Amino acid sequence: MKMKAARLVPFDVPGHKRGRGNPDLTAFLGEQALSVDVNSMQMLDNLCHPVSVIREAETLAAEAFGAESAFFMVGGTTSAVQAMILATVGWGEKIIMPRNVHRSAINALILSGAVPVYVNPQEEPTLGISLGMRLEDVAAAMEAHPDAKAVLVNNPTYYGICSDLEGIVKLAHTRNLKVLVDEAHGTHLYFGAGLPQAAIHAGADMAAVSMHKSGGSLTQSSLLLCGVNVNADYVRQIINITQTTSGSYLLMASLDISRRRLALEGTEIFSHVVSLVEYAREEINALGDYYAYSRELVDGKAIFDFDITKLSIFTRPVGLTGIEVYDLLRDEYDIQAEFGDLGSVLAYVSVGDRPKDVERLVAALAEIRRNYRRDPAELPKIDYISPVVKCTPKEAFFGAKQSLPLAKAKGKIAGEFVMCYPPGIPILAPGELITGEILTYIRYAKEKGCQMTGTEDMELERLNVLK
Repeated sequence: MKMKAARLVPFDVPGHKRGRGNPDLTAFLGEQALSVDVNSMQMLDNLCHPVSVIREAETLAAEAFGAESAFFMVGGTTSAVQAMILATVGWGEKIIMPRNVHRSAINALILSGAVPVYVNPQEEPTLGISLGMRLEDVAAAMEAHPDAKAVLVNNPTYYGICSDLEGIVKLAHTRNLKVLVDEAHGTHLYFGAGLPQAAIHAGADMAAVSMHKSGGSLTQSSLLLCGVNVNADYVRQIINITQTTSGSYLLMASLDISRRRLALEGTEIFSHVVSLVEYAREEINALGDYYAYSRELVDGKAIFDFDITKLSIFTRPVGLTGIEVYDLLRDEYDIQAEFGDLGSVLAYVSVGDRPKDVERLVAALAEIRRNYRRDPAELPKIDYISPVVKCTPKEAFFGAKQSLPLAKAKGKIAGEFVMCYPPGIPILAPGELITGEILTYIRYAKEKGCQMTGTEDMELERLNVLK
């Protein structure tokens, strides 16, 4: 506000000069947005080295989330995940993590040269979804790799599954391991009542939080939260290796505004979200065939808890894959779900949704069941595939490679990613053995319309493999 009141004459970047130089863009985004798309200046502070208003805003964010320190991230939670890994493990050092991590975590291993120790997640036998890390499996990994430096946990997963985060933290800290948490889908856990425990509240050392998902800020804006045992000044140095020096003030302002709203109204906001999701779950389950699952899955181990704000819907009893229902919702009913995979579809419900939106979703699912239902026996069972790691992601990604047709890649070592996006969890990561089972999975995912990403060949007819 002080900057706008000063009526500054802009002889700096950006070149659109508060929108005057690009009237088409101003007409599209609005003069108010363009007027605050500005560059670092003294009164606005600098994201790379904040000493005034950005530092104050980050301090307020840390207080709101119960962290020792917080960093505004304008490269999405991808940059936050990579920063916390790069700040914790280096070349040749080991990090224990579930295999169903987001590609950003494995990309961080490519950058750092760290070595993953995978804890293969359990699979829910009916739903076919990857679960959390069991405490005993994490303990076994620590015992087998006493030189590990850190543990990475997903909390919650895309489907709403939570691990025993507090138990993992206590176990890791007895061995002087840092606990890093990919909390991209967990902003609301810090403010809602009756939800699973948030990472920093459980004693985690660092957590990457997607404020733009359930927190209401602009896309690409996130937070990196740090606990008391983290050198925040060093973390900022790591962040500055990869984060832009031209931080967007639109994104930072959205983080600050959203933080304030959550701090003041978060409990009420997420109570509303929970009530919407619970109503939707009840209505969808009443339709028949579909299964919108919830806390009845909790077993205290691989499903230690469940995030009840997640509206994950198992579609295979209707004879349709999740991606087929996802496509039908979009193409036939103008409903954009978050993602669909080979077994489930996820409808992301937030404070911006209304009861009539939920009613429309339920009605669409009912019609899809009535008009498109098939024999579920026609769908092949797709199970989680445990990877066979042959070398580190860094060695594979930067190693000498050749491009082969999919049919000839069996038995080779992957030199690139293959994944459905969203959710961006690799089917195949650099350094892993390409098996016939994996190739069958890839072909089936392509056939069903999953958006396949990660490969140099955009059509995914060929794969880069190590020579």
